[in-house]
Amino acid sequence: MRRAAIFALLLLFPISWAAPLMRAAILPIFGMQEISILSGLAELWRSDVWLAAVVTIFAILAPYAKLLAMLADTYDRLPARAAPALQLASKLAMADIFLIALYIVIAKGAGHVTVQAAWGLYLFTGCVLASLALSLWKPKT
Repeated sequence: MRRAAIFALLLLFPISWAAPLMRAAILPIFGMQEISILSGLAELWRSDVWLAAVVTIFAILAPYAKLLAMLADTYDRLPARAAPALQLASKLAMADIFLIALYIVIAKGAGHVTVQAAWGLYLFTGCVLASLALSLWKPKT
């Protein structure tokens, strides 16, 4: 069951990155623009390359690498010496921190900015919580 959940997350995480997280507009009279993780990262790459690299590594690559390592572990293909690296990846995978930041942005808004949650936020939240649960749950052999 754990293996199937990891496979599902390997499929659902990329979908959640492309899905609309929120809709935002400067004033209600202007149209709402959909924002996804990937569109936000693309904008960040245009404005601040170093910050974009850090966010990409810790919010996208590290959580996905952690899932791949957990999958390898379910097939007993992860060497024992890699266990500390998996623990480090779990700590570096900051998808949960990224998610908290998104919720703060949506809750607060900024002055005359209108922000509405979209379905991708719920999908991403589910993926993050499932990944966290899977990293805490290690079946006994």
